[in-house]
Amino acid sequence: MKKTRLLIARSLLALGFIAMGATAQATNDLPGKGVTVQPLKSSLAEEAFQTLLVMRALEKLGYTALPMKDLEPATEHLAIANGDATFMANHWGLLHADFYKNSGGDAKLSRAGVYSEGAVQGYLIDRKTAEQYNITNIAQLKDPAIARLFDTDGDGKADLTGCNPGWGCELAIEKHLTAYQLRDTVTHKQGSYAALMADTIARFKQEKPVLYYTWTPYWVSAVLRPGADVVWLQVPFSASRDGDADTQLPNGKNYGFLADREQIVANKAFVEKNPAAGRLFEVMKLPIGDINAQNLRMSQGAKTQQDLERHADGWIRAHRPLFDGWIEEARAAAR
Repeated sequence: MKKTRLLIARSLLALGFIAMGATAQATNDLPGKGVTVQPLKSSLAEEAFQTLLVMRALEKLGYTALPMKDLEPATEHLAIANGDATFMANHWGLLHADFYKNSGGDAKLSRAGVYSEGAVQGYLIDRKTAEQYNITNIAQLKDPAIARLFDTDGDGKADLTGCNPGWGCELAIEKHLTAYQLRDTVTHKQGSYAALMADTIARFKQEKPVLYYTWTPYWVSAVLRPGADVVWLQVPFSASRDGDADTQLPNGKNYGFLADREQIVANKAFVEKNPAAGRLFEVMKLPIGDINAQNLRMSQGAKTQQDLERHADGWIRAHRPLFDGWIEEARAAAR
């Protein structure tokens, strides 16, 4: 009888250890269970893809991701620093440097790792006009005759499809217009970038000259292909927002902007309390070509929420070992 009781007790104890082990394993697998995160993006719809991938990874770790909210970059950084939101996946390290600093910098924010590398910005014109008039440098637009080629509203000045107020790039463009003495011959067109680019592309299809600012990763360069349809314009000298920064690229070209990179910026207190999420933000890396490809699909009409979620889930299926590797590294950080 005593022997039977002893066996039962041992069995119950063993079952207890198994249950405890299962609970510990579940905790390790879902370190974010019970924690809610608030993602942010700007008004640029094409930033949703990168953000969704981070949300999917967080959900795999047990976090509850709320629907992303739209704020402009300066406000995004401030909201994250104040704890009103958790992260953004589209911080440009150089372009948004002032937003990061003015929101508290490293004391309130975290930006470890590089999410996407090789971001380039600059000015482009159609290849036909470039070759016909031998235009290679934006400073040539000081010539009223050259500037008039890109006049779309009849005022005799070139119309540059530019950057939305609040994005950060508009400040660099404004500095360039002054530094290169283009104020009298060039108008910086601002508003809805997507609508302005739609008009620019329509003009190109009508074989009219076009002048615009853009960046990568973004779908525009898949429609107006640099080197084939359009060409980059160089600048006469570096005139960076960062003062004396040299904007010349490793290939010797100078488009007026430093090569940039996208990073995930998160609330520092959240990262300190959630090492799994912090490690995830650090190790996730997304090829710039994949962002361009997805953005192109959006420009072709696949831009509903269902489309975006399908794109993100499809990317994960196609890169399962990479995605699972991120998750495992994140889990390991929580152990």
